[in-house]
Order: sequence, then C-alpha cells, then structure tokens
Amino acid sequence: MCFIKVLQEGYCRPKSDQSFVADCSVTLVTCEIGLILVDTSGPWNAKAIASAIENAGFKLCDIKLVVGTHGHSDHIGNLNLFPTAKFIVGFDIFEGNVYESFDFKKDLAEYKITDSVTVIPTPGHTNHDVSVVVKNTELGTVVVAGDLFENENDIQNPNDWQSLSESIQLQEVNRQKVLAIADYIVPGHGKMFKVVRHP
Repeated sequence: MCFIKVLQEGYCRPKSDQSFVADCSVTLVTCEIGLILVDTSGPWNAKAIASAIENAGFKLCDIKLVVGTHGHSDHIGNLNLFPTAKFIVGFDIFEGNVYESFDFKKDLAEYKITDSVTVIPTPGHTNHDVSVVVKNTELGTVVVAGDLFENENDIQNPNDWQSLSESIQLQEVNRQKVLAIADYIVPGHGKMFKVVRHP
C-alpha cells in the first residue's frame, strides 16, 4: 500500500489590487521505492519544508524522487535541498547532470515509477505540466495534480484556473482525464478533495 501525506496545504489569496500571496501544496508519497516528494514550495520556505519532512520522521536524504509538477518558482524553489534525488520537473527527467529521454508528448504517455505510481503529462496551466497518479492508497487513487486544479472550488469557479492557464482547452481536457481516474485530488493551491461522481 502507498501512503499520502500533505506536508503543506497550498494557498493563493489576494494581497492588494496589484498582487497576491501564494505557495503550493507539498506532498510526500511513500511507496515501493521509498519516498517521493511532489513539489517543493518556494525558496522563501526552505526551512519550513525541511522541518516538515523531519517532523514526518524522515531526513532530506531519504527522498528518492522529487517531482516538480511544473516550473513555477513556488513549485520548484527548493530542488537544491535534495542533491542526491532523481528529479522529474515538467517533462525533464534527470539525476545529477544526466538526463533521461522520455516522450511525454506521445499519446497515452505514462512514466512508470512503480506498479502503483506513475507520472502523466497534464499540460494546460503550462505546456509541460505533469501529475503524479498514486494507486493502492487507503483513499483509493490519489492524483497530485499541481496547478491543473487550483483548489476544490475551481470546478464551480472556472475563472480561478482559466485566468492562469496557457491553454484553457488543453487544461480542460486533462482536468477531465484526471477527474475520471482519481478518487482524491491534491490541487496546487488548496486542500486535498474527494472527487464526487454523480450517477
């Protein structure tokens, strides 16, 4: 069985007419290979993320894989905390300075980490977004989706995500794909939520 622990619940709220404050959800996945960290928060939050990992009972060096769902600063600002990890950042896969070839643009692309954990392309918010699909958890299938979903309310309030999207049409296609497979979703800037399916 895999386990999901949200170390930091993401947020985004206005500060003034001209600015807002935001940081991403940071999620720890325990699976067959060990520990996977999905998104790392911004560089201003390095100490808090390190403390959250330690408070969960682990060391930074225990993280085997770090996935950055996309390249925005609030999602990949602390990659340097994990120099020995393997990384997937958007469509890039690398360990040290060695890059692995994988075509996230091919039809039905799915990068397999284990039998329970895969990384799938879900562009729209940016052109290189990915999501982490975790099966076999106590909650069923959990998708850590980055900013594919801003928060649990953005289904009713589409402007919450559409105003930040590089491709609204593509993002909507990938949102529907994730809604079809997930029991729970960890969005980029809100609490984990249950997918409600109506008969």
